[in-house]
Amino acid sequence: MPTLRNGNASVVSWHEFVLVGFEGGLKTQVLLFAVFLTLYMVSVLGNLTMIVVITLDIRLHLPMYFFLKNLSFLDLCYSSVIASKALANFFSSTKIITFTSYATQLFFFSLLVTTEGFLLGVMVYDCFMAICNPLHYPITMCPSVCARLVLGTYCGGSFNSIVQTSLTFHVPFCSSNHINHYFCDVPPLLRIACANTALNELVMFGICGLIIVSVTCVVLVSYSYIIVTILRMRSAAGRHKVFSTCGSHVTAVTVFFGTVFVMYAQPGAVESMEQGKVVSIFYTLVIPCSTPSSTVCGTRT
Repeated sequence: MPTLRNGNASVVSWHEFVLVGFEGGLKTQVLLFAVFLTLYMVSVLGNLTMIVVITLDIRLHLPMYFFLKNLSFLDLCYSSVIASKALANFFSSTKIITFTSYATQLFFFSLLVTTEGFLLGVMVYDCFMAICNPLHYPITMCPSVCARLVLGTYCGGSFNSIVQTSLTFHVPFCSSNHINHYFCDVPPLLRIACANTALNELVMFGICGLIIVSVTCVVLVSYSYIIVTILRMRSAAGRHKVFSTCGSHVTAVTVFFGTVFVMYAQPGAVESMEQGKVVSIFYTLVIPCSTPSSTVCGTRT
């Protein structure tokens, strides 16, 4: 860990942090533990089932389900990265996490969440190609192209994760090692920094804003063409099927990027830790456990 210096504040080279988590007595902690455990188990079972079914059923070896399997994998991984430590801390007297463990969790959380954001954009593009260019779809979305698109999402996620993690752990921290959150994230860690964190916040807002804007543009343009194509369909059953499939995806994109925007891409994000803890539950646990069910509802017709 780097040596920390500041002439006006007490600075310590911390080797461990304390994740404060949620306030409340034993009953509150038990209730929160039950909620977190339920959401996590639903996420694990649902996403594992989705991955196994898509892998084993040859009829589902299509681009749409290839992307969906990768989405389930990401949901399974990043909910596990967060929930495992959070569940252990509910009944822990110390709630300590080492410096290395904090950096590791932050790195993988940032990697997986950013990758999922890009993957949602890729899935919108896949939907656009399937509906608006069905004759060219088998060639445009061939297996090699799909694999490269997924690889690109991981490259984007890796870049953001490396930048955020390296910048965050190069700032000096003050005498308190208590972090007001239930998992390792950038905004709560910046609150105990002694140095000016304007650059860190600017980079965080800039990268997250760029990701949200770019994916939103893809969604808006793609669905504009999709809606026009749907309205030209003569079959009412066909329109209903397409709307059902696209509707579930639009809901997932809206909830995911809405919560991410509240946490990372607006000026008050770093200051609103209590609100942030509640909001972050949606994209760390609620969205991963709802992806399989919403997908089944959207594709069963």
